[in-house]
Amino acid sequence: VDADGSNPTRLTTSAGDDSEPAWSPDGRRIAFASTRDGNAELYVMHSDGSGQTRLTNNAANDHQPAWSPDGRHIAFYSQRDGNLELYVMAADGSDQTRLTNHAAVDGQPSWGFVERTIAFASDRDGNLEIYVMNADGSRQTRLTNSAADDLDQTWSPDGRRLVFVSTRDGNDEVY
Repeated sequence: VDADGSNPTRLTTSAGDDSEPAWSPDGRRIAFASTRDGNAELYVMHSDGSGQTRLTNNAANDHQPAWSPDGRHIAFYSQRDGNLELYVMAADGSDQTRLTNHAAVDGQPSWGFVERTIAFASDRDGNLEIYVMNADGSRQTRLTNSAADDLDQTWSPDGRRLVFVSTRDGNDEVY
């Protein structure tokens, strides 16, 4: 859809649910999740909807694709190891690598504008907190520490700060 709301254009027409779209940094491709083959898998297409290509193929659900700033990688979360873990793959779907390995829920990846940084939400401390790690999964560090849930983080354009949602005040608020 144009920024003024005009000209909405349907890009997918699958029998399943297509959701969680993410623009590539160059604006030429869109990654998304789809249940067209039974469970949630990740796909990529050209920005006009053509060239739809499946990137993941396993019995578990794969969700929330997030492009690296250079457009060469996509982070996502998956249940393929029995719980939600973060993964990264090349933009063509090759080299799928697990980044986290906890009994907790790790999800909602968000690439920093510094190539080597991914923020994510995890409940490994009992409730959802914001963590950051290197793009290879190393140096996982908790950033928030609240009795409430902190999630839905997004990097500032300069990569120096994060904005996120928290339930610290009893309802969802932006911090």
